[in-house]
Parts: sequence; structure tokens; C-alpha cells
Amino acid sequence: MRPRTEGGSRVEVAVREHAVLGEGPTWDPVAGRLIWVDILGSRVHTYAPGTGRRTVMATEQHVGAAKPTTDGGLVVNLRDGVGSYGTDGAFRWLLHDPVPGRRGNDAAVAPDGSLWAGTMRYDEAPGGGHLVRVDAATAEPTALFPSVTVSNGIGWCPLSPRVYYVDSPTRRVDVCDVADHLPVNRRPFVEIEPGAGFPDGLTVDAEGCVWVALWDGGQLRRYTPDGRLDRTVRLPVPRPTACAFGGPGLRDLYITTARSARRPAHPLAGSLLVLPDAGRGLPSPAFGG
Repeated sequence: MRPRTEGGSRVEVAVREHAVLGEGPTWDPVAGRLIWVDILGSRVHTYAPGTGRRTVMATEQHVGAAKPTTDGGLVVNLRDGVGSYGTDGAFRWLLHDPVPGRRGNDAAVAPDGSLWAGTMRYDEAPGGGHLVRVDAATAEPTALFPSVTVSNGIGWCPLSPRVYYVDSPTRRVDVCDVADHLPVNRRPFVEIEPGAGFPDGLTVDAEGCVWVALWDGGQLRRYTPDGRLDRTVRLPVPRPTACAFGGPGLRDLYITTARSARRPAHPLAGSLLVLPDAGRGLPSPAFGG
């Protein structure tokens, strides 16, 4: 079967915004809202499609990701480590690990309720970042990949115990088996050809297919569990950063985007986009199990 390619006509604007580096969309089913961040703008955004209600919370550091917790708060991957905000807005560090020139980037909550949090250097020096697992009960860190460059998309397969992972400059989506909640046997899953952009954030749908955003590629791609490209969605902006299913039945695919150094910037760059009825997503666990 030939891959299906779609134009951007079905893609809609969910939230018109000018995020410098929009990232990390996550559906919060309890609150019925999407959570996403502007990393370099130090902002956590929420959007409830049922009501149109939006909130914006400033953070004191660059924020790579924000995910819901089981007690109604947020866990955040900041410049200097992983912390949490309670429902009253009070902040506390869970893992304080400042390294000059390094910041938090993408993160995801594992099926066991732990947080897998990635980092990168601001100058994107090779090997300057890492991926760490933060235990939900103890906040104890476990190094997963100690030497990566731009730690990005993470997603778990519903069909077998495996996890997908992106270190963007490699141009690959890798896959690992999962044993005792840890990744093992890391190997290439798909490789993105030169000129098509760099793999960034990803999500896995209910059929076990991997959706990946291509930075500087202006598109999303969907790969089947055996690594076959079966769908391409062309976007109106050059820098999509990540995607996640949300809304009723988890059928709408939300897409975060970033602005670029090009002038003038595309008017929708930095906005939150949505592809209605794109498929069916998987519920995202909250941090804490």
C-alpha cells in the first residue's frame, strides 16, 4: 500500500499564539484540556477545546515539558532539573541537577507513572544531554541514556513492551525493548532522509503507529509498527515540534509549532494546530501512577 499524503487544508488553528518554541502537547483527561509549553518563553499553556478556556503560567526557568500529576498538579522539566507545582501553585524541586549551559527538553510519563526527562545543551554540543527516569514515589533518578545531543520524543507501544525515542541530530527514531521499566536493546526504527527535516516530538496511537513531527520539514509522518511510512500530513508551518491526541475520544491530533529565524515568520508559526479526527490516541498516564 502506498503512503497517504495529505495537504494542510484539514489542519486548523486551535490556539493562535506566537510561542518562540512551542512543545510537549499532553492531554489531561481529568481537566479536559491540553497542556503545552513555550520552552524559551518560560510559559506553560493550557487549552480546553470544549469551552475555549485558556490559561498561561509563567515559570522562573525555561521549561521543556509539563505533565499532569495524579494529585492535580504539574510536573515540569526545567533548566535546572525536574520540579512540581501543586494545585495551590506552590513549587518544589524533585530532582535539582543544574549544569551550566544545559536545559531540560522533552519529557514523557511512562506507564508506571515515572517521568522520563531529557536534556540538551543550549549550544547543542554532541553528547551534552541525557535521558533520565525520575521515580514517581521517591524522585530517585536513574540514568537511561547518559550521552545524547538533543533529547526529544518519547512514546510507549501499546502492542508490546517497547518504547520509541528520538535524539534529533541522529535523524532517527529509535526503538528499545522495555525490561523492569528500563529501555534495553536500543536500535533504529526509522531513519529520516536528508532534506526532510529532523525528527522531534512523537506520539503513539492506539494501533501502535508512531506519529513524528519533522522540524524544518513542515510535516507529520505516521509509521506503522514495522517501520513502514503510511501517512504524511503537510503543515502550513516549517517547524512543527510535537504532537498528541486529545479531545473527545482522543481523536484530534494537536500539534505544537515554533517560530524560526526567517523574516518574516509564517503568521501561524508558534501556534497550536489541530488535525481533527486524525485517528485514535492512547490515554496519557499522570505522573505518580
